[in-house]
Amino acid sequence: MTDSHAFLSAARDLLGERGLATDPELVEPWLTDWRGRYTGRALALASPASTQEVAALVKLCAEHRVPIVPQGGNSGMSGGATPDASGDAIVLSLRRMNDVRSFDPDAREITCDAGVILQTLHETVEAEGLRFPLTLGGKGSATVGGLISTNAGGTQVLRHGSMRAQVLGLEAVLADGSIFDALTPLKKDNRGFDLKQLLIGSEGTLGIVTGATLRLLPALAERSVLWAGLGDIRDARKLLLHAQSTAGDALEGFEVMPRHSLSAVLNHTPGARAPLQGEHEWNALIELAADAGGADTLPDLAQTLLESAFEAGLVEDATIAANERQAEEFWTLRDEIAPAERALGPAMQHDISVPVAKMADFVAEAVPKVESEFPGTVAIGFGHLGDGNVHFHVLAPKGATPGEWEDTEGKVISRFVHDEVTRWGGSISAEHGIGQLKRDELARLGDPVQLTMLRQVKQALDPDGLLNPGKLV
Repeated sequence: MTDSHAFLSAARDLLGERGLATDPELVEPWLTDWRGRYTGRALALASPASTQEVAALVKLCAEHRVPIVPQGGNSGMSGGATPDASGDAIVLSLRRMNDVRSFDPDAREITCDAGVILQTLHETVEAEGLRFPLTLGGKGSATVGGLISTNAGGTQVLRHGSMRAQVLGLEAVLADGSIFDALTPLKKDNRGFDLKQLLIGSEGTLGIVTGATLRLLPALAERSVLWAGLGDIRDARKLLLHAQSTAGDALEGFEVMPRHSLSAVLNHTPGARAPLQGEHEWNALIELAADAGGADTLPDLAQTLLESAFEAGLVEDATIAANERQAEEFWTLRDEIAPAERALGPAMQHDISVPVAKMADFVAEAVPKVESEFPGTVAIGFGHLGDGNVHFHVLAPKGATPGEWEDTEGKVISRFVHDEVTRWGGSISAEHGIGQLKRDELARLGDPVQLTMLRQVKQALDPDGLLNPGKLV
């Protein structure tokens, strides 16, 4: 039995008044996940200011058997940073750890604390003519540590890969309070397992990420953003292949959205305008990008792509953004799909992936199958067609009660969708993680050998189960 008073007294001595909050009004905002699906309780909110303080706190938690729920920006989509209802755990916030430790523009590397916010990272490196090649809608709150712990994706995975590909070095505190220090970036290192990759995507269940060395790229000097109207999702797949063949490495992003999603955004977003005059069953948003070396030729490349797509009969209509303002307007139409959907009512949101070559066929077959199985629902797929990750959402029938529908028919729908994804050889979590939202589904559908390996690694690194209990495994 944990002596909570003794533990809190020792934690306060360690972290100081600023580093430990027990006042319910201060702790309460961090006990509910971003989507509002999960609310828990906690002994306290701990906010250490350094890796050494994190290590000392974890040792203290191990001595007193106090579970730890690590938290970055609390903007996750799967309830992975929310404590359970027992009130036995502490929430360990990394937000105070927000320093850039070193920055080498020549080497195109930056080392920073886990609490650095993604938007701040972007602004820091942009001032030196560089960029960090990962972005997402929550960049104003998402932290480096959270992005690493969930192996976040975003709209640039097609060209640059997920967060896993951006991490050159890593620092983390393990369950016993020891510090794993692999911050130094080495292009060649064959000393056994790549342990930093084991921690990336582990959702805080194997260690608490406290710092990282990240790779940077030259800043974009030019970009061209195209919008295309299509008759079918399979046409989008053909257009993607054509864009890859025509534009090569200049292809930065390829997003798709159905007519329903675009209409929802236009009706919901003040000032939003459709890029094309007519309506199309599907829309593709394509971005080409180049650094200084390819900036002069990019506009001609975009024009060639557009003209050749018309000649090949791949698009019904298309246009190129005339300027940067219009390019941002095109991307706003993509970014506003989620809030526009929420305004329509309850929905079950699935972050899934299947092999890239199968994604168009999956969407084309799964949409009518779901709508037939669950009358009154509307199924839509949108997102990153180029990397096989489409957000597959099922909107509730009109009149459904928010909260009640998700917990009843919604759960049945998600089970059905996940079964379909698994049948197609895909994943029930492409970029949002497992958390507590999909833990049971992973146990139900996951490969038994892989699940056994996950559990064995968890047992080896966290034998007392104190790191983010109830998440992932």
